Amino acid sequence: MGSRYQLGFLPDAVIFEHVKETVMKYRRSINLAEFNHNIVDPIKLTFDSKVYDKSLSEILDAECLRQIDKSNNNTIGYFHQFLFKHVGQGWDVPVAGFDVENNERHIFVELKNKHNTMNSASSQRTYLKMQNKILQDDQAQCFLVEVIAKKSQNIKWVVSLNGQQFAHDRIRRMSIDRFYEMVFEQPDAFMRLCKALPQILDDVLAENSTAKLQNSVMQELGQENFFRNLFLLAFETYEGFEQF
Repeated sequence: MGSRYQLGFLPDAVIFEHVKETVMKYRRSINLAEFNHNIVDPIKLTFDSKVYDKSLSEILDAECLRQIDKSNNNTIGYFHQFLFKHVGQGWDVPVAGFDVENNERHIFVELKNKHNTMNSASSQRTYLKMQNKILQDDQAQCFLVEVIAKKSQNIKWVVSLNGQQFAHDRIRRMSIDRFYEMVFEQPDAFMRLCKALPQILDDVLAENSTAKLQNSVMQELGQENFFRNLFLLAFETYEGFEQF
């Protein structure tokens, strides 16, 4: 029987379970109290509705997803990082230290989702951590691996410390496709994962329908008076709004 997902570097059952674990960590519900935790702006939502030619309910759904999305960045980080728990061959996700390590190969990785997520101070701290590692271990190779890099790359990471530029052959900045190639010895490994991901997610959600979004905001606002009720979330105590 052939592989359903055609990855070539992880068994179907392993990647299925990893995607399933990620989905179950996703924030998948929102209610009215959570939606209005920081008091939503009904005036902006009304502008959005008219300017973008969307119904207010569509705009509310989009705002719900925006709020939920804030909770899910760490979950996507989990997906990228903890995939390497399943690789074997010395690869590990330690409790402390670097995000991903292979002590047998003296490889130490800090994993970032996007190339612009670190400010200057964070970049300096990470670089100094790597610099310290190669001083302790003369075989160490340290990588800053970016899922969404500016381009596919494996280059020396150049960092400015106190106005002086530092670079080392064994401290490198790498896009995740190059890292997958190094780990799995398969140049298109990351592409294969991206290509298979929709099917894997469909299979996970087909197995567990409760993993889908549960959104009760519109129901709690009430279908008939939800425009009024939306404004009262913010302005119930304001003068005249008892007649809104």
